[in-house]
Amino acid sequence: MEGFLEGFLTAIQPINILWIVLGGFLGTVVGMLPGLGPATAVAVLIPVTFGMDPTSAIILMAAIYYGAMYGGSRSSILLNTPGDGSAIAATFDGYPMAKKGQAGQAMAISAVASFIGGVLATIGFVFLAKPLASFALKFGPAEYFLLMLLTLSAIVSLSIGKMIKGFIAMSIGLLLSTIGIDPQTGIHRFTMGVPHLSEGIDFLIVIIGVYAVGEVFYNFLTINKEKKGPKDGGDSMGKIWFTKEQWKRSKWPMLRSAPLGFIIGVLPGAGGSIASMISYSTEKQISKKPEEFGKGAVEGLAAPESANNAASVGAMIPLLTMGIPGSGTTAVMLGALIMLGVRPGPMLFENDPVMVWGLINSMFIGNIALVIINVLLVGLLVKVLKTPAKVLYPLIIMLAFIGTYTLSYSTVDFYLLLLFGVIGLLMKVMDFPIAPLVLALIVGTDMEQNFRMALTSSNGSFSIFFSSWITVVLIILTVLSLFYPLLIKLFKKKKNDHTIAS
Repeated sequence: MEGFLEGFLTAIQPINILWIVLGGFLGTVVGMLPGLGPATAVAVLIPVTFGMDPTSAIILMAAIYYGAMYGGSRSSILLNTPGDGSAIAATFDGYPMAKKGQAGQAMAISAVASFIGGVLATIGFVFLAKPLASFALKFGPAEYFLLMLLTLSAIVSLSIGKMIKGFIAMSIGLLLSTIGIDPQTGIHRFTMGVPHLSEGIDFLIVIIGVYAVGEVFYNFLTINKEKKGPKDGGDSMGKIWFTKEQWKRSKWPMLRSAPLGFIIGVLPGAGGSIASMISYSTEKQISKKPEEFGKGAVEGLAAPESANNAASVGAMIPLLTMGIPGSGTTAVMLGALIMLGVRPGPMLFENDPVMVWGLINSMFIGNIALVIINVLLVGLLVKVLKTPAKVLYPLIIMLAFIGTYTLSYSTVDFYLLLLFGVIGLLMKVMDFPIAPLVLALIVGTDMEQNFRMALTSSNGSFSIFFSSWITVVLIILTVLSLFYPLLIKLFKKKKNDHTIAS
């Protein structure tokens, strides 16, 4: 309690309040730009932290991190263009809501969901940091492989009515993840003699290509060029605040998804992408109206937004308690902290409690500031939908190319971007789900390496995948997620037959 109060007094110092608000705002802006995720924002601003007090520096970096989680969904909702991997799920129902003229409501519910996820995760941080860090240490290669397998099976099972297409999309994503140098053997795989491909294909290029460029291509083929707006109903802003019915439908998904995202965030390497996808999958599977998901269901937006913000807070736990980065952004933060003379690890809570508790309290303040900033920005941002198609689409393409170029400053990425834009168009025309492809690409490399490391450590024995209660639970959940749609279909059919018979 003493450390908590000292941290609160540190967090409310005027200079730290300034860093919280500034970092949150910058994170929100960067999160909206395709290709520029929170890791990029933190990396770019590292020089600013030189000479700063270490506590103020980590408060600024953390504010940028969870600020980007808020901002990532803005472009997902308005333009069907995720800012980074963790904002993919926001496109599933956020963009359809915008097309129906509910962009203001979608962004408001997204901001509130992010706030609830961030605050609940911060409360969890206060009480569960050390126990969850110990739990995360129990995850070895076998557990991580099965966790990623569960994520993929859950996202494929969402493709109700087109699960075969979902499996095909997932398989393409896994194949793409093998391009580049094999980390274990150093062999070049499927690079076709292109040196740039030796590093693999950055998943952000795929995200921007299939979602943003693919959407632009699709709209050029389908829209009436006489229209002023790019989407039916899209030029209507709608209400800036959500309705009572929307709140009623989304409050429990928000509250359920926050702990789920928080726990997944604690696992090093899992991150917001997996957290948001699993929360979306869970909500669709337990929903009474699963057929509305993907068509503008408000709970389909609220759940992943709550989860990915909670995951960003959870990722701070392994960073601070074990010195292990829980995500790409916390890896950048770790490097910055070491340069500032701070050594994260088990003794940090004892040696520098003011820093830790100052950071935790700043998260409460930051989430309050960010929900205000994002709600105030709704009216301004939603005007993007009133932009004429002939202006908006070239602007999206320009942002896509800028975001892609900043990843590695290579023109090869431009050709890849256009290639994945065409793939995104074809998948949309042929009604293939895009999410399995993108998620498989994101987790594919880590999944392969963990699978190989698990077998290496067990001398090739598959028994390692049944060696702990964690692996057994993950296998059971994976099987259930695959057969859940079939079981629900059979249950509904039986129920309907019973009703007819009655």
